[in-house]
Amino acid sequence: MKPGRQGVILEIISEQDIETQHQLMQALAERGIKSTQATLSRDIKDMRLVKQLGPRGNYRYVQSSDQSRDDTQQKLRTIFQQSIQSYDLAQNILVLRTMPGLASAACAAIDGMQIEKLVGSLAGDDTAFLAMKDNESAVELYHTLEKFMEK
Repeated sequence: MKPGRQGVILEIISEQDIETQHQLMQALAERGIKSTQATLSRDIKDMRLVKQLGPRGNYRYVQSSDQSRDDTQQKLRTIFQQSIQSYDLAQNILVLRTMPGLASAACAAIDGMQIEKLVGSLAGDDTAFLAMKDNESAVELYHTLEKFMEK
């Protein structure tokens, strides 16, 4: 499942300094996702990941800063369409139901959107909670998700 795997890759590189494809493959395996070097190479290219000098003087994978917003939106739409099964609104909290194991990837994708009024996200195995600053911003995000889910 390419979109789910790519979401997990984003999560991994945001949490850890990953210097090599082998390290990335091991981190994926620790999360129960088997991958080949060729598949990771394609994912890295598709996601436009680049190596950047980190604060400790080592090179690590990060998302390219010149990635276009439209391309990012399309990737997010694909991740949502293939991983989110349902979503609902409860005042200032959105509840996402995903396929098993993909709630974390959905949260990583949403966190990557840098939504101004998103206070935080919390993921379990197949459920994610998105806490918004107020009810109005939660409704706005709900409508954004509706647009992403349209095929």
